[in-house]
Amino acid sequence: MPTDRTIAVLSGKGGTGKTLVSVNLAAVADQATYIDCDVEEPNGHLFLKPSSVSEQVITVGKPEVDQKLCDGCRICSKACAFNALAVIGKQLLIFEEICHSCGLCMSLCPQHALKEVQKPLGVVRKGRSGSVSFLSAEMRIGESSAVPLIKALMREKQTGLTILDSPPGSGCLVTETISHADFCLLVAEPTKFGSHNLAMVHELVMLMDKPCAVLLNKTQDGENPSEAYAKTHNVRILGSLPYDKELAHLTSEALVASRENEHYRSYFSSLLQEVKDASDSYPQR
Repeated sequence: MPTDRTIAVLSGKGGTGKTLVSVNLAAVADQATYIDCDVEEPNGHLFLKPSSVSEQVITVGKPEVDQKLCDGCRICSKACAFNALAVIGKQLLIFEEICHSCGLCMSLCPQHALKEVQKPLGVVRKGRSGSVSFLSAEMRIGESSAVPLIKALMREKQTGLTILDSPPGSGCLVTETISHADFCLLVAEPTKFGSHNLAMVHELVMLMDKPCAVLLNKTQDGENPSEAYAKTHNVRILGSLPYDKELAHLTSEALVASRENEHYRSYFSSLLQEVKDASDSYPQR
């Protein structure tokens, strides 16, 4: 495996086992960085339980108006794609909760009545969990976009193997996470709903021209629509993780299965090697 390689673990919905897979892949590696990119609801820390955790507040620029300079021309409010500005009479109102910090209003203001001020967006946390370097972030409630938090996490990324525990779905945070990955592992449930969400995230990965493979999670005897989707669309299946009460119990207790059970240590070590081999078959981006 190349010296530096970043693997994003993805799913089209929450609850598929994305964090389960991510923390265990990081835990069985000799050295790895685990990054929890689900900055709206991070939960990787519940499993890895990092020590020596430090916090850094991340800020983002927001416009602030000098009402003495503003003449109420409405150029800024008409240009704002997010409707974060409004002019009432001749007074400009700014709704920070929906401002995306693009800076357009400040660049367009003919009176230079708008200036940028830094406002807290969230926090980045750093720590250690055994051989794993731990990174996560958490956005403030009410903020409109946490993409700058993902960027802040990536600035802290170390060399070597990195596991990105992506947010669920296919929104802006997922897109930002995928953009930093060399390879994507798609975790899918064995249901029709699971195959629909697999299709959603697979289409996004293909659109972003990222190599990928599938892990079938919670598998049981019988039909598996996610497996059928992967085979129909020629998506490589790296393996399956059968439904198991012991694994469910360990997960419900917020324990890292590969640290508690030799069977799962062997399983995730083999899976990590499969991911490395699949990743190595593609040129590094």
